Amino acid sequence: MKPAANSVSRPASRPAPNFDPLARLYRWMEYLSFGPWLWRCRCAFLPQLTACRRALVLGDGDGRFTARLLRANPAIEIDAIDASPAMLHALQRRAGPHVDRVRTHRADARLWTPPTPPCDLIVTHFFLDCLGSDEIAALAATLHLAAAPGAMWVVSEFAVPAGLFGQLVARPVVAGLYWAFGWMTGLAARNLPDHAAALRRAGFALQKQRTWLGGLLVSQLWVKTSCQDPLSGPIVMTRSTQMLQQC
Repeated sequence: MKPAANSVSRPASRPAPNFDPLARLYRWMEYLSFGPWLWRCRCAFLPQLTACRRALVLGDGDGRFTARLLRANPAIEIDAIDASPAMLHALQRRAGPHVDRVRTHRADARLWTPPTPPCDLIVTHFFLDCLGSDEIAALAATLHLAAAPGAMWVVSEFAVPAGLFGQLVARPVVAGLYWAFGWMTGLAARNLPDHAAALRRAGFALQKQRTWLGGLLVSQLWVKTSCQDPLSGPIVMTRSTQMLQQC
């Protein structure tokens, strides 16, 4: 196992939730509530990630996806970031014989400075919904600077689709999840953020998307398309970038 690190560069607007008490229960809570669907959502684009060499994995929970990525891609090296030491310990345990290709960082992702060289893969599975839209915008700007040209960003999230299903089923489910995790971990967020708008403004374009359970779950593959510093102002979109976003 590579040594842990923690670098602070930006202030956090609210304290990070404490997921330590859920580390041993996380997998079973997931299966009892959503069966295999969250796992399928995480792995939707796994076949496209076999050529990646340096990954940033933010908030992977108990590390099941990190372990699966390590097995699927024998050349990849991963920086795993989580504020929960118990979750990082679970991740290291699941990595097993591949743990030497993982460097863990006990850190609040909003405060953390990515390492160099640049990464070619970013992974956030059911993590961005713990942040506010402004926090995601700041994080996306930081990760844009840390990503190599053409780097991929895989996002899995809950969503509230349009229509009766969204209003009568998805919205109450999401509200219940926020209430439950707020009670168990101190999570301050109560509404789904607009992560898509934040990623687009930072210079990432949506390439592929899959949905499950009527649109309650969404998995997305984003690609870095702009070399402009996202902190300097609006992104100037090229025609090729616009075409990518329409895919």
